[in-house]
Amino acid sequence: MNISEMMSLKGKRALVTGGAGHIGPVAAQVLMELGAEVIISDRDPHKLGKKAQELGIDDDHWLAADLTHEPDMSMLPRFASDRMFGPIDIFVHCAALTGLGEGVRQGWATDFEYQGVQAFRYSLDVGLTAPFVICQEMLHDKPDTPGSVVVFSSIYGLVAPALSLYEGIDGVPVGPAGYSATKGGDIALTRHLASVMAPHFRVNCLIPGGIERGQPDEFVRRYSSRTLLNRMGTEDDMRGAIAFLASGLSNYMTGAVLTIDGGFTCV
Repeated sequence: MNISEMMSLKGKRALVTGGAGHIGPVAAQVLMELGAEVIISDRDPHKLGKKAQELGIDDDHWLAADLTHEPDMSMLPRFASDRMFGPIDIFVHCAALTGLGEGVRQGWATDFEYQGVQAFRYSLDVGLTAPFVICQEMLHDKPDTPGSVVVFSSIYGLVAPALSLYEGIDGVPVGPAGYSATKGGDIALTRHLASVMAPHFRVNCLIPGGIERGQPDEFVRRYSSRTLLNRMGTEDDMRGAIAFLASGLSNYMTGAVLTIDGGFTCV
């Protein structure tokens, strides 16, 4: 096959969690551009429906699901398979409790001594338990050809937050302990899933660095100065890696961790 044939996802069925967030919609768009049929999911039906409309996804291809509840986790891949009339070929897990922790604000985006157990558990459920359950369900209905799972982690799954980046800056919370624990766990879970899901699925982990999303100029300046490329990342910086890991371009790659952080963690 030539490169364009290896990259094509025509005839493939994909599920993307975190579809109303920041990276999830980009993942869905990339998969659709490459020819896949895509179903997106997120917690808030209003936001998800609006995002689906922006992406050109019809009402049959999105579903609101609360990934803190096991029944929703189990139901989601079944819904996707039913709606797309076949097993899931590609699963991209973008859902996570991030930023100010919408829906679970108390005990999340605050100083460590005030972080709450409920928020910590919420993060683990959304970021770790959900892909565990969804991948279990996917093995009950395997595709004819090997599929691909892409789990999104974070540089804070590799390194601790640099507290000096946040000093004296309002509105940019230090990543909570639950976030770091979840994202570190995603790396280990990826390798475990790669082992137990082979040869039916390849499972790889994508680690983005800090994404610029309207943070105060001083924070952007501080963060950018710590990267080799002298800038924060963007959602679009993830597009190529998503295409690579989801498609045949990475056919002999599983259990791998791909870091896209402008060099933040290499120095």
